[in-house]
Amino acid sequence: MVYLFLANGFEEIEALTPVDILRRGGVEVVTVGIGGTEIKGSHNITVKTDISDSDFSLLNDVDGIVLPGGMPGTRNLEKSNKVIKAVTYCNERNLVIGAICAAPSILGHLGILKDKKATAFPGFERDLFDAKIDTEYVSVDGNIITARGMGVSVDFALELLKAFKGQDTADNIRKSIQCR
Repeated sequence: MVYLFLANGFEEIEALTPVDILRRGGVEVVTVGIGGTEIKGSHNITVKTDISDSDFSLLNDVDGIVLPGGMPGTRNLEKSNKVIKAVTYCNERNLVIGAICAAPSILGHLGILKDKKATAFPGFERDLFDAKIDTEYVSVDGNIITARGMGVSVDFALELLKAFKGQDTADNIRKSIQCR
């Protein structure tokens, strides 16, 4: 199971594209709202999550987590003890951690990116601290998948799908959605 966390101020496309593509590929995704089940995005689109953070607990069946960016969504995610515990839990077990736009800064602040390739929205590289800054739009280093921003949400989501279900599944979904 993959948990995708949403906090008020999240970037809508960066959150919903991975949910859609992962589910199309057969990955069970649970959206988790920080502070409730109705979360307002940075462009005033309200999304109803599957569960709230008060109902969330890490289970043995977790395969990974995804953190969308957006402001102030990224800051609101980082304020959540449950998000920080989930990131730490997944990192300690080498489970997939996806973060896009400003959200890789959370990983940088936790020291998770030390000596790893990573990317983020331009200007947030300074928050990646000891990472090897990657100039690619989507960067993969072991269990960490990072991306620059909304414009590469499909590529980010397909890379996540590849990590969970393999290259063939990612290629099949890429073709089915008419993506180059």
